Amino acid sequence: MRKNTLLFTALSIALIGLNACVKKEDTIAKIEVRDENNALVEQAMVVLHGTSTCNCPSQVVVYDTAYTNAAGIATFNYNEIYQLGQAGVAVLDIEAYKGNRQGQGIIKIEAEKTNEETVIIQP
Repeated sequence: MRKNTLLFTALSIALIGLNACVKKEDTIAKIEVRDENNALVEQAMVVLHGTSTCNCPSQVVVYDTAYTNAAGIATFNYNEIYQLGQAGVAVLDIEAYKGNRQGQGIIKIEAEKTNEETVIIQP
C-alpha cells in the first residue's frame, strides 16, 4: 500500500512538473503584398488593426504598422497578446499602401501559428 502511495505521489509531481514547462509557441502574422500585376511589392506600409463590433466607445487593443521586405512580406509578432489557455487571439483588418495604390483584407490570428494572408494593392 505504501509503495503504491509513493508511486502515485511521484507520478503526480512529474505530471505537474511537465505541465509547468509548457512553452508558448510564436503567434505570427505574415502579410504578403502584391500589385495589380501580381508582382511582390517592397516597402509597402501594412497596418493591422482591430475594429469594434459594437457602437459602444471602446479602445482598440491592436494597431500595428510594418513595412514589407524585399520578398513583399510584412511580419507581425503577437506573442505579447496571446496568453496560454486563451480561446482565440484576434481577427484584424489589413490595410496596405504604397504610393497611390492601396488594398484591404482581413486576417484571423490563430494562437501559436504563423498566420498568412495576401493583399492586392491597386490604384
